[in-house]
Amino acid sequence: MTARYGPKAQDKVEKAMHEMKHGELKSGSGKKVTNPKQAVAIGLSEARKEGGKVPSKRSSSGSRKTAASKH
Repeated sequence: MTARYGPKAQDKVEKAMHEMKHGELKSGSGKKVTNPKQAVAIGLSEARKEGGKVPSKRSSSGSRKTAASKH
């Protein structure tokens, strides 16, 4: 089994979490990030831009299946 995330992704997420904890991480709109999940997403996005080994993004609504859609 191979690793899902490469070392660059780990470094970027670690850096983003550190910045969030110190109140230095900003989102795209310039607001301060306080949600850890958002900090992880920002770190993975940066790693993806730099060519790190990161799986592709999940779609927000397409990946969930509701009971009504199953027949």
